[in-house]
Amino acid sequence: MKDQIRILGIDDGPFKFNQKSVLVIGVIMRIPTYIEGICRTRVSVDGKDANKILENIIKKSNYKDQIRLIMLDGVALGGFNVVDIEKLYHATEIPVTTITRTEPDLQMIKNTLKNHFSDWAARWKIINNLELVKVLTNYNPIYIKYIGISKSEVQRLIKLSTIRGVLPEPIRVAHLIATAMVKGESSGRA
Repeated sequence: MKDQIRILGIDDGPFKFNQKSVLVIGVIMRIPTYIEGICRTRVSVDGKDANKILENIIKKSNYKDQIRLIMLDGVALGGFNVVDIEKLYHATEIPVTTITRTEPDLQMIKNTLKNHFSDWAARWKIINNLELVKVLTNYNPIYIKYIGISKSEVQRLIKLSTIRGVLPEPIRVAHLIATAMVKGESSGRA
């Protein structure tokens, strides 16, 4: 892949668990820093609609044929509305990666799912499906899962799209916009 490709970064806004839905922002960015488009939608808090909703906004996007990678901030939106990145990849035919700033505590996640969801095993299967890979950065490591793209290529694109800190710009900007739309202002930390 050439260097100046378009990446879709997706993150949810702040929410409370008593809310029915949460704002989700997508930023289409020509890396490293040129924003070409922004989309918004909502998903259910702790629901099961994230995949279908993300598929719809991506398929309807004017940029769909130009997006070369989808980056998600974590494996779930709105709490435990888990995104099955394998299904998302096959539905959109665009490679997908999740990016997590800290190593997930998988035992704690599994216990939380067991305590709060009757369908915990199905959600756990999706969360635990692909290999979690540690990626070294100039600062702290990040943890990724990916599909539809090689490990070396996804690492290269993460590096190309990360200007400062550890988060790639498409996710960082999506986070800032989502936070500002919910709270009125965002802070510098994504």
